[in-house]
Amino acid sequence: MGQKAGWGLADAGIVVFVIVKQLLIVSYLTTYLGIPVAIAGFVTTIVLIFDMITDPLIGYFSDRTQSRFGRRAPWMFVGAVVMALGMLGLFMAPVEAAMGAKLTWVIAAFGMATIGFTMCAIPYGAQAGEITQNPRERSTMTGWRMAFATVGILVGGAVLPGLAGAFGFPLAALYVTPLMIGAIWLSLWSTRNAPRIETPAKTGFVAAYSLVFSNRTFVVLALGYGVMTLAVALITAGLPFAAAYLVVDDGQNALSGAAEALTVLSVLFGAFFVGAILSQVFWVLISHRLGKLWALVIGLSGYVALLYGLSGILPSTNVTLVAGVFVIAGITNGAYQQIPWAMYPDLMDVTREESGIAIEGAFSAVWLFGQKLANAISPALLGLILARAGWQETTEGFVAQSDAALEALQLAITLIPAGILVVAVFVLLMIYRPMAVRALA
Repeated sequence: MGQKAGWGLADAGIVVFVIVKQLLIVSYLTTYLGIPVAIAGFVTTIVLIFDMITDPLIGYFSDRTQSRFGRRAPWMFVGAVVMALGMLGLFMAPVEAAMGAKLTWVIAAFGMATIGFTMCAIPYGAQAGEITQNPRERSTMTGWRMAFATVGILVGGAVLPGLAGAFGFPLAALYVTPLMIGAIWLSLWSTRNAPRIETPAKTGFVAAYSLVFSNRTFVVLALGYGVMTLAVALITAGLPFAAAYLVVDDGQNALSGAAEALTVLSVLFGAFFVGAILSQVFWVLISHRLGKLWALVIGLSGYVALLYGLSGILPSTNVTLVAGVFVIAGITNGAYQQIPWAMYPDLMDVTREESGIAIEGAFSAVWLFGQKLANAISPALLGLILARAGWQETTEGFVAQSDAALEALQLAITLIPAGILVVAVFVLLMIYRPMAVRALA
């Protein structure tokens, strides 16, 4: 259990950067650096596309690494530092510089942080296929992982914006980066004696990825996960705007004082954190009882219903009501966070048993490709939606927006992602399920 929990701990550090790039980048560029929203979304997308190019290389090289610490640990040890320093540099962009200089700075620092993220995330995902080949144990492992990931979500989504509001983004990032590095390094120490595959893979680059793509059940699941991530990433990218413009608290309800002291965004992420933490054991138990696929379908269906309900109460002047909805959102999002990550290593086993080749790093790279593609598309998509509705950028933190712009924002974080999640459920039930029945029989 200590090794399972220790493995999960790393995600507390990794997810901080996931939340930063999903939640804060577009808002930071537009609200604090004064960059037009369409350009901010485009720049973010370009950097995240570059990030995807490094995935297959790091996956391939981590499979072939040989060291006394195993194949994955050296990459994660160094990657944690690169990721944290890149994020720190990102939030130290010169506010008074010309737009071209600001964009150059952001692209360089953001690019460095994404490389460090890949060095951590791909070997980390590969470990799920090495530490155990027991599907039930993987559900427990990912339950621990998502519990710690929720802590990372709280740090990236609530603590960092709160600190930024009080001390500015550079100091906020400086306070948070040691937590990121510490969580990953402590995880590596906790799992130093966990089972792992010591022998490096000898398969060539093309042969390794040909073997991955020959596992069509895995490819369909990875695509489905990318569709889910697009919906979640669109919501996350729009939340800072929603917290500023769609939840304008009237100061007359239970959480008004907390919202004034911590910001509305921090309160909403705190509520989300409560729901996500409470849900982790629940989703593990449902996965054991009904199977991982049906547990995921139940979670995503609940997410769709929640988003339709949220569309009916926004805009709102009652932060307590919206926070209550976010507790439920954390519960439903827990299924998306946890279950797919417990599903895909089971399909790694199929290829390893059929071929005798252990290429978990290559599988992890393809798995993260769908997630990263969605994360790359979502800022540009949000930027286009808001720009077409006439959204106004600012360096003052707040500027009045038109009714059309606010309506577009509401759709972008509720009904549009709900429709995307419906597509994901269709893919899971109509395409993935028949293939998985055959592959895992």
